[in-house]
Amino acid sequence: MKNRLSDLSQGKENNLNLIRMIAASSVLITHSFALVTGTGASEPLRQSLGLTMGTISVHVFFIISGLLVTASLVNKENLIDFFWARSLRIFPALFLMILFVVFFLGPFFTTIDFIDYMKSKETYIYIAKCSTLIFGVRDHLPGVFTDLPFKNSVNGSLWTMPYEVRMYLTLAATWLVLQSFNRKYFHAAIVLFALASGGKIAFDHFSMTRPEKYIELFFMFFMGASFYTLRNHIRVHGAIFLALIALIAVNLKDAHNFYIVYVVSIGYLVLYLSYIPSGFIRKYNRLGDYSYGVYIYAFPIQQSIIAMNPEISIADLIKYSLAMTLALSVISWHVLEKRFLGMKPFLVAKTHGILRRGSATGH
Repeated sequence: MKNRLSDLSQGKENNLNLIRMIAASSVLITHSFALVTGTGASEPLRQSLGLTMGTISVHVFFIISGLLVTASLVNKENLIDFFWARSLRIFPALFLMILFVVFFLGPFFTTIDFIDYMKSKETYIYIAKCSTLIFGVRDHLPGVFTDLPFKNSVNGSLWTMPYEVRMYLTLAATWLVLQSFNRKYFHAAIVLFALASGGKIAFDHFSMTRPEKYIELFFMFFMGASFYTLRNHIRVHGAIFLALIALIAVNLKDAHNFYIVYVVSIGYLVLYLSYIPSGFIRKYNRLGDYSYGVYIYAFPIQQSIIAMNPEISIADLIKYSLAMTLALSVISWHVLEKRFLGMKPFLVAKTHGILRRGSATGH
């Protein structure tokens, strides 16, 4: 049937790039409230629902990531291809952003002497941690943005990235251990991860405890991964989409009930919006995949704008930072990201060749 996820997810005719772009822009909008006021409490959705637009957007990113990354691993059946694909998507743009922040914005905005800034070990700890991700990130540079409402924070958006890298490693390790026995074991493990983390969220929620961010992200990622492993059994219907929207609507005035309804519904809503609406909006796919650039550049650009114009309004910050960030993102995609992604076949083949020669030498 044409509304089965296994059919819908074939090819690139979908709205995933557009949804990720909207999500990245929504994170920028949410951060504007916190960066201008010094606290995220003024963000409209936080006040009414207990969740910010930025939090919801990050969850959308993780659902889509789980879906696409699992599809890549299952279809390629090759960890070398998997690691090169993930590395080329994340690190080239990340390295360029770090260089831009550390060696351009940092010296311009630091309140300490330039030589002291360049000699400070904190500068190089920032580079090391943000470049590797696996052990977390550093969010401050010496003397940079120290007098802003949201002080000492250089790029608060990066906190999610170590979690995403760890999800990739968890997925790859699970594949490595289980696929040699039976692929069904791998699929079962993915679904089990989603069920276990979802159960923990439900337990915490009904115990009147907010689940930890890591558990939420783990659930969102492996829910997306489960969608792919169960794709032959999932059908995407407008009636279910509308029913979930109605369920959310009737719980909007109760933040406690809204949260659990949201957790149950968000994955299916993302699936529907990713694959069902078509027509004019699909023309967005003719453009590039700018969402990653928007996500990693927005925060330092916003802080820089506030540093130069401390009286700026939230609306003006959104307007100017979105324009500047989008410009950087377009350049990053066309000049850097797209080209590095195009190198993947060569690098995968080269790596396989090196491993084969090493294996032959070992014998």
